[in-house]
Amino acid sequence: MRKISVLLFLAWVGFLFYAGIALFTSGFLLTRLELTNHSSCQEPPGPGSLPWGSRGEPGSCWMASRFSRLVLVLIDALRFDFAQPQLSHVSGEPPISLPFLGKLAFLQRILEIQPHHARLYRSKVDPPTTTMQRLKALTTGSLPTFIDAGSNFASYAIAEDNLVKQLTSTGRRVVFMGDETWNDLFPGAFSQAFFFPSFDVRDLHTVDNGILEHLYPTMDSGEWDVLITHFLGVDHCGHKHGPHHPEMAKKLSQMDQVIQGLVERLENDTLLVVTGDHGMTTSGNHGGDSELETSAALFLYSPTALFPSAPPEEPEVIPQISLVPTLALLLGLPIPFGNIGEVIAEVFSEVEDSQPHSSTLAQASALHLNAQQVSRFLHTYSTAAQDLQVKELHRLQNLFSKASADYQRLLQSPQGAEAALQTVITELQQFLRGVRAMCIESWARFSLVRMAGGAALLAATCFLCLLVSQWATSPGFCFRPLLIPMAWGLTGAIVCAGLLATTGLKLDSVVLGAMAAVGSLLPFLWKAWAGWGAKRPLAALLPMPGPVLLLLLIRFAGFFSDSFVIAEARAAPFLLISLILLLVAQLHWEGKLLPPKLLTIPRLGFLTPAGPPRHNGTHALGLGVGLLLCIRLAGLFHRCPEETPACSSSPWLSPLASMVGGRAKNVWYGACVGALAALLAAVRLWLRRYGNLKSPEPPVLFVRWGLPLMGLGTAAYWALASGADEAPPRLRALVAGASVMLPRAVAGLAASGLMLLLWRPVTVLVKAAAGAPRTRTVLTPFSGPPTSQADLDYVVPQIYRHMQEEFRGRLERTKSQGPLTVAAYQLGSVYSAAMVTALTLLAFPLLLLHAERISLVFLLLFLQSFLLLHLLAAGIPITTPGPFTVPWQAVSAWAFMATQTFYSTGHQPVFPAIHWHAAFVGVPEGHDFTWLSALLVGANTFASHILFADFGLCLGSLHPPQASHGLEGVCPQVHF
Repeated sequence: MRKISVLLFLAWVGFLFYAGIALFTSGFLLTRLELTNHSSCQEPPGPGSLPWGSRGEPGSCWMASRFSRLVLVLIDALRFDFAQPQLSHVSGEPPISLPFLGKLAFLQRILEIQPHHARLYRSKVDPPTTTMQRLKALTTGSLPTFIDAGSNFASYAIAEDNLVKQLTSTGRRVVFMGDETWNDLFPGAFSQAFFFPSFDVRDLHTVDNGILEHLYPTMDSGEWDVLITHFLGVDHCGHKHGPHHPEMAKKLSQMDQVIQGLVERLENDTLLVVTGDHGMTTSGNHGGDSELETSAALFLYSPTALFPSAPPEEPEVIPQISLVPTLALLLGLPIPFGNIGEVIAEVFSEVEDSQPHSSTLAQASALHLNAQQVSRFLHTYSTAAQDLQVKELHRLQNLFSKASADYQRLLQSPQGAEAALQTVITELQQFLRGVRAMCIESWARFSLVRMAGGAALLAATCFLCLLVSQWATSPGFCFRPLLIPMAWGLTGAIVCAGLLATTGLKLDSVVLGAMAAVGSLLPFLWKAWAGWGAKRPLAALLPMPGPVLLLLLIRFAGFFSDSFVIAEARAAPFLLISLILLLVAQLHWEGKLLPPKLLTIPRLGFLTPAGPPRHNGTHALGLGVGLLLCIRLAGLFHRCPEETPACSSSPWLSPLASMVGGRAKNVWYGACVGALAALLAAVRLWLRRYGNLKSPEPPVLFVRWGLPLMGLGTAAYWALASGADEAPPRLRALVAGASVMLPRAVAGLAASGLMLLLWRPVTVLVKAAAGAPRTRTVLTPFSGPPTSQADLDYVVPQIYRHMQEEFRGRLERTKSQGPLTVAAYQLGSVYSAAMVTALTLLAFPLLLLHAERISLVFLLLFLQSFLLLHLLAAGIPITTPGPFTVPWQAVSAWAFMATQTFYSTGHQPVFPAIHWHAAFVGVPEGHDFTWLSALLVGANTFASHILFADFGLCLGSLHPPQASHGLEGVCPQVHF
């Protein structure tokens, strides 16, 4: 019954945490209403005649089509400066030499020799800069919100009106080739499609080469109206090598040849659009809102003159969603219903007409159509949702009404109205830009009430866990009374939900869950305060020292700083170093840096033999200095946030495959393998020092032979991964197969070792000898889980008693020969040895998910963890009762160290810093296991927290029963 009570209590705590997180995220992860309305040629966007659509030209809809065909070339991650020319060298200044500059030479030549046919724009991308959200914006003209970023790797069909749907509904033949994400977004929409797997960012050529195999034959066949290609090589090269790698120059040169081949095959009725969906950071990633990520290239070209004037010296900046209404009107399509983009006005000028009035009127006509469509969307959206700003909405509608009335009046008397038309164009542009700004602001507003409520619920749950952790150490504590207020609170929440349902009110499942959590938590806290808090001082709930509490409060306050994400990488190591200095100073103040007197303490019916002092001053100071040195060395591995351009990221975070130069790569490979060998040697020496490698138990045998095999497999995988691009063609299939099997083998060995450890976790040496006199008898252990501190003191005797029972048969067989003596060695490290072994087994699969040079950080992680354990053990009095007394200094240090290692392994709490390459470690190309990819990326991201959570379990071994001392290596014999 006790176990059931404990499980119910843990389930309740889990529900409280889930309800708090759900309430917080419902106010933080933004959403918006997606309308399913669609535009059609039969339904104009607003009142008024459409004289420009009555010309009777083929393909006419809201506006007569200017092009009957479109070639859309989407080059993933084509940053704007990739399309810029190589700047000429100015004397007196150092030459600019970047691999990606000047590689789109044909594009630049077209801009120079045909200025009225081509134009280059700087496309301003709205965050999040993830591929699925950008494709959605490029086809719907809408603004995806932050929550949509979670769908980037589990794309769903677009329900909103979009260009692809408009093309297919008007009978256009749409051919696609490239990224298979389009198949998820537009299922069954293409008359012909060539999809290629896109998730493997290590593959630079499969998608691009597959497109080139079908691109030109498809163009020459003429069996298409719209041809869409989505190249991925530039994006994958950025993820794998970064933009400054020579491989980026090769990919951009390949794209330049593609553009040249397309231009040579274009006919006069075809428009070519080359664009990037987003940019990339200096490290080659994307997903955030930095300038490099939100700046993409947009290139328009037509064999016939398209622009009335030469391009400006500095390319114009236009929102990315402006491409949607522009293409719709140029192709004679209705603008998608939910579009809030603004047409590129200059492409609607009458180039062949010498009268400026005609060009201005054409631009005004396109903008008015665009504004009518946006005004219709605003009216429909504001009726269905209430998240737009009412005052700003009225102001914009009044602005549109005035501009529309002026436009209709000018249509009646167009002569001599050039200045008036320019005023109308300005008013329409102000309306469209105001709508976009209002939507960005409205759809980016957080629900502060929900966020505060979720944070308060999480804080109350943490306080609940603190209370229970204090009560659980009391003798006779029972979990059953805790469940009574929980039951009453849940019952009240269910009754409240029933009343809300009967009144016909809409139920928000998140709010309802939060109500249930609060209703179950408040009675418990009230009962706790009335029955326990009023009798004892509040300080008893916070047994942590004042300086440690101050550091934690500083850490807590940092979460409310505007620059928290930017400064946390420096703040966490600073707080950790401060805590370590505090620990050393505390040891000095308490006199523990001086050699203590020899202690002889009776415990458990036998005497601990007198031995040398546990610590001396030099030893403790050495631990502190070594720990600070490890933290400083780990700080050399860091990735700078994009918000700090003056910062320089560590070059050691990139994989070996990105290095240029065979000698440097070999040196670094040797250093990585050396760090791996040092890690294995440190673990084996630690276990050998405490005698845990002498037992014939299966886990011990696995440590002897399994860990070296795992190290060998990891080193072999690094060798293959770093040189896969240089492998001969006949060996590439073998290398690819081995690159998949080696990580699986290492993970399988790690899983096998963990199973063995769960089966036989005790790594002690047991010897039996007949005929020796029985020297001492331990007390008969109790049965069942421990219920008091006295029970906890008998954990080691229980282990020993279990070993004795294993020899029961031998005892019976040797009864005539005299009593059997059973000697158990290494009981002093019975906790720590098992945990260190488990931690090492977990470290290898997690290490494989990182770049090779992160092995140096993992080595430092283990060293500073062991040093911290020994330093903490120096501050624990040897007479402290109980095996599981964990000081708050240890808990705080562990939390700071997990955060410090998170940054040392090249992570940042932003989308662009996610290590997507981890999703492909040990998995074949083209796999469909999205959950596996998410698991691998999550394990890579939170590797430090996973390891330190397991290290935290080692804290229980800081002070085992006095039969031995786990960290000090005292390995006594216990005779029976």
